[in-house]
Amino acid sequence: MNHFLNILRYAKPYKKQALGHIISNVFFALFGALSFVALIPMLDILFQKRETVITKPIYTGLSSLKDYYKDYLAYQVHLYAEDDPQKALLLVIGLIISLFLLKNVFGYLANYFMVFLRNGVVRDLRNAVYSKTVELPLSYFSEQKKGDIMARVTNDVSTLQYSMLPVLELIAREPLSIIFTLIAMLIISAKLTLFVFIFIPISGIIISRIGKSLKRKSDRVQTEQGTILSILEETLTGLRIIKGFNAQSKFTNKFKEASQRFYHFSNKLLNRQNLASPTSEILGIIVISILLWYGGQLVLVDKSLDGASFIAYMGLAYNIMVPAKAISRGLYNIKQGNAAAERIQEIIDTPNPLKDVPGAEEKLSFDSEIEFKDISFKYDKEYVLKDFSLTIPKGKTVALVGQSGSGKSTIANLITRFYDVNEGSIQIDGIDIRKLTTASLRQQLGIVTQDAILFNESIENNLKLGNEKATEGDIIKALEIANAMEFVSVLPEGIKTNIGDSGNKLSGGQKQRLSIARAVLKNPPIMVLDEATSALDTESERLVQIALENMMKNRTSIVIAHRLSTIQNADEILVLNKGEIVERGKHKDLIAKKGIYKKLVDMQSFD
Repeated sequence: MNHFLNILRYAKPYKKQALGHIISNVFFALFGALSFVALIPMLDILFQKRETVITKPIYTGLSSLKDYYKDYLAYQVHLYAEDDPQKALLLVIGLIISLFLLKNVFGYLANYFMVFLRNGVVRDLRNAVYSKTVELPLSYFSEQKKGDIMARVTNDVSTLQYSMLPVLELIAREPLSIIFTLIAMLIISAKLTLFVFIFIPISGIIISRIGKSLKRKSDRVQTEQGTILSILEETLTGLRIIKGFNAQSKFTNKFKEASQRFYHFSNKLLNRQNLASPTSEILGIIVISILLWYGGQLVLVDKSLDGASFIAYMGLAYNIMVPAKAISRGLYNIKQGNAAAERIQEIIDTPNPLKDVPGAEEKLSFDSEIEFKDISFKYDKEYVLKDFSLTIPKGKTVALVGQSGSGKSTIANLITRFYDVNEGSIQIDGIDIRKLTTASLRQQLGIVTQDAILFNESIENNLKLGNEKATEGDIIKALEIANAMEFVSVLPEGIKTNIGDSGNKLSGGQKQRLSIARAVLKNPPIMVLDEATSALDTESERLVQIALENMMKNRTSIVIAHRLSTIQNADEILVLNKGEIVERGKHKDLIAKKGIYKKLVDMQSFD
């Protein structure tokens, strides 16, 4: 129930719709109860019950409310019908039709307001989950399956939409229907109504016991949905490798196993859920049977209740079963949706360690230097950087080289604040980057990674990712600096050309040059190049290297290099080994030392 209350928080912006829904439901419930009470005078006429009511009745208090209501209706019928039963019958039928019409008009209005409230909550909830997903640090996703996160944003929100959120409609309507109906029933017969008061808690206890395991079963179903999406995402991403290694059957079997588990858990969940309706139906018919027997005694033996009132009462008693069943079904749905709400809330409530500190400073320019001061960092248990210190003056290019796992890419992750250091600090112009707003810090940085990550958009939209205000002329200039205009100009629609999913319509070199053009168009003072040429062939590398040299002119650059031919002109080269600087200097000086750097160069055998 706590998770249901958390979901209700998202209904706050829709107070007007909620108020309209509640008011409409008040009248829906009121006219619903009155429409059954209005049957009494009609039944009196049909049963030819003759009571002479010539004078207008006088209200004497709640104890005689039922008799006052009946006498008042009879008085009005007498005035209109003038003792003509047919006229009287038409009048009462018109009254009943009017009451049912009003009931349904307000029922429609209640649903009308609820549409905006319910769909608004779903939209805001989905947006909140997505926003939090984008906001969370990269470390969170290294521990999660992509498919499971996708399942939470899509399937779990949809589960709430069709299980828990419909309960919002019941919160006002069904309790009000029960309350107004019970008031009418109490007025007609207090003795009979005692049976209803006994029935409601008993049925509630039975239904809650049946529904206890729904949350656990629903949780299993949603977990398997996440597993299925994870396998599907992995399959689509790695389809070339799967086919190349003839691993289709392995992945097919893996998918079938997850699908079988989903089938098994879904059957258990739905079969338990299907118990709700027959259980409440059986309980309802039992209480109706008891009421028929006891009410019959009051009419035939005790003579304290007339036949017309008893029939109207039975109509009200049956009418109360409809909202009671809806509430019991709603309780089931809350239990089922609780698992989905918990999984969604888990993402929303996940703390973000990289969140801006209160009063974080906006960094609008880069003026003097970047300084890594005695930083140490670990992803898990072992440190990948230990007491690392480095100062990069503005306008200088520093290259980081070393074997895989030496901590090169970690420097890029830390300067961009994808992770925070465990010890020490990283400062830009003497300000700790943890005291800057993350958005303003990253505005000072341009990033080009080994994997050129592009989106299923036009070239223009891909490049404008970091600079929405860029003109077509700015885009063409950036493409020229990135040495990319030569292939973009021959594309069918030029910069308007869609490059497909992940840019798969282009070659690796072309994608990387677009990635460089994107960084150029952003025009940041600091460039971070994380092995930007390591995945390319020699010809593509040459073209990309020219583009990189063009881009780095008059900029401060941190270059993480695997291919050492790309960093010979760096102002300083740092050789890393197990998270520590073991050599530093210019290319020629390091070659002359004949140390680790010289061995790395020789291994790559370049002139």
